[in-house]
Amino acid sequence: MEKETRTDKNGYAVSEEFGTVKIANDVVAMIAGLAATEVEGVGAMAGNITNELMGKVGMKKQTKGVKIDILDGNVSVELAVTLEYGFNIPTTCNKVQEKVKNAIETMTGFNVSDVNVRIVGIKMASDK
Repeated sequence: MEKETRTDKNGYAVSEEFGTVKIANDVVAMIAGLAATEVEGVGAMAGNITNELMGKVGMKKQTKGVKIDILDGNVSVELAVTLEYGFNIPTTCNKVQEKVKNAIETMTGFNVSDVNVRIVGIKMASDK
């Protein structure tokens, strides 16, 4: 049976042999955020004012600083991160891109077309 895929505003659905598997956009964003923070040199994910307000009312912060677009099974990721002082920026960002791409592709089966990283700050060791 050939897989049928479709996207709606809340996620992505794949029709399998025994039914439909739905993956919410927030799940893909969470995978991306967690993978990025596992890279040595990444201090934190950075969010916008909406993410900050959601965090204050108890909503999860794992998707902070992550924007996901899914179209026809292709994922485009935008990350806003704070790096730790002393790490090489291009090298660290390349590791983030690889880690995020591999995590999403392995866990969801989606193809990751691009992972764009925006550095929004540097975290000093005393900022912990």
